[in-house]
Amino acid sequence: MPKLKTHRGAAKRFGATGTGKLRRSKAFKQHILTSKTAKRRRGLRGTTMVADADTPRLKRMIPYK
Repeated sequence: MPKLKTHRGAAKRFGATGTGKLRRSKAFKQHILTSKTAKRRRGLRGTTMVADADTPRLKRMIPYK
């Protein structure tokens, strides 16, 4: 079988856990933070898991991660 190319944009945004699930960072935390409440900014910290509906598509994008 030929090798699959990794989607470089997806590889920079998503990472795999030890069990093979995909991890992502949360959106809306990059700029204009002064207009967002402290509670909202706190909730945007850290990472979260990719939704089950999106996982198969992302697994094809980053096959070796």
